[in-house]
Amino acid sequence: MRLKLLFFGFTFVFLSSKAQNIDLYVGTYTKRDSKGIYKLNFNTETGVLNNKKLVIHADDPSFLTYAPDRKFMYSVNGSGFVSSYKINEDKSLSLLTRMSSNGKGPCHIAINKEGSKIVVSNYGAGTVSIYPIKENGYLGEASQVFNHNKGEKPARAHSAQFHENDLYVADLGNNAVYHYELDGDKYKLKSDSIVKMEGNPGPRHFVLTKDDQYIYIINEYGGSITSVKKTKKRFEQIDFDSTLDDDYKGQISCADIHLSKDERFLYGSNRGENSIAVFKRNTEDGTIERIQNMSVYGDWPRNFTLDPTGKFLLVANRKSDNISVFKINTETGKLSFLYSIDMPSPVCLLF
Repeated sequence: MRLKLLFFGFTFVFLSSKAQNIDLYVGTYTKRDSKGIYKLNFNTETGVLNNKKLVIHADDPSFLTYAPDRKFMYSVNGSGFVSSYKINEDKSLSLLTRMSSNGKGPCHIAINKEGSKIVVSNYGAGTVSIYPIKENGYLGEASQVFNHNKGEKPARAHSAQFHENDLYVADLGNNAVYHYELDGDKYKLKSDSIVKMEGNPGPRHFVLTKDDQYIYIINEYGGSITSVKKTKKRFEQIDFDSTLDDDYKGQISCADIHLSKDERFLYGSNRGENSIAVFKRNTEDGTIERIQNMSVYGDWPRNFTLDPTGKFLLVANRKSDNISVFKINTETGKLSFLYSIDMPSPVCLLF
């Protein structure tokens, strides 16, 4: 009986440990040592990353997203393409579709919650393309392409997200966040600037709260976050905060932004200062207060992510070829550095 109990206990521990390991896919730039998209195992109890594998050769797969059922993956490729992949049983990827992104320099991709459409932001061309997704994971030809160029200054579409019947697009070149609304089966422009962006802060990425009431925009040129509240008829700015330490005087180039799982904290990455700015969020009125600037222990944090448990934050440091892992204090929101691992030119982390 004792042997059976010991065996059962060993089996339980083994299965429990195995269940803690989840997949992390890494999009990269392939101009140096990287070959494409990589996969690692991440332990949600210990925070350990290991078993790095190249899962498909690809040229500059710089941003990734899953299908809702996680049977397929989609990427932009810096050479001007968008791709879809099947996720195989061994977690490797097989290419399904590769087609034009309808513009130079695609840099961001997002999917709607139904898994029926993707949207691609083309930084170089200032265009935004929407593609239908077929049941087998293949992409159809673009159903809509929006061109934001309207004057001498070139548009720079940098990210876009679907949210219910809305589509939002951050455009650095036009210093605006566009708002499109679904009308039938097509998106129509509702506003080419949800709020007036004073100066030239350069909106790059943004995150929305689950209740659709607040939008937080990180500004690449301004080293700042613009906080916006959605009202019944319009949008209004409610806060504006620096992402930088008060004593920092160097290069400013913000990149990515994410909310904590409980939406009590907000995180933004500073390239140049090479830090993650941590903000405490007032869940009543949506305003934020910066409480920490944590070094990323690397150079040029282009993208970062929180693991599904909300206990860890991982940073892709492009220029220093490493991923840094931090423990999140879920009570205070603050970060503590754990370790980093080598990874060639990481630019997107996808759990």
